[in-house]
Amino acid sequence: MKVELVRVNDAFHFEGTGSSEVKVHTDGSPEIGGVGAGVRPMELLLMGLASCSAIDVVLILKKQKQDITDFRVTADGDRVEEEGTKRSPFRNIHLTYKFVGNDLDEKKIDRAIALSMEKYCSATAQLEALATITHSVEIEAAELKS
Repeated sequence: MKVELVRVNDAFHFEGTGSSEVKVHTDGSPEIGGVGAGVRPMELLLMGLASCSAIDVVLILKKQKQDITDFRVTADGDRVEEEGTKRSPFRNIHLTYKFVGNDLDEKKIDRAIALSMEKYCSATAQLEALATITHSVEIEAAELKS
């Protein structure tokens, strides 16, 4: 796997491209001179974890014929500064999976998330060496259309 970053302005705005050639913009915080032209790198790490797991979960639940009408994952990360450095890695990450659908089976959802976290999601495998990763689930029935 290979990605490339290209500096866009004379500050901290970068455009990243991977094998899909889709552009992703990152930027530094305003405190260091960023201008809000992209996500911050640590936010991108959380997005990577959330999207890796979300793709797994949707793939598994589609195979199980679960009728999902809306699905969101929120990732909350707690960072702790390492002594003697300015580095602040994530130490705790909590993922909240929010489902809306028709006749969703909670057991199937729980199993899909467990499979993602324990067997399929490479981002989880990468981050769990340094951070405790937990999750919760919210399920709502879809509103009936009249």
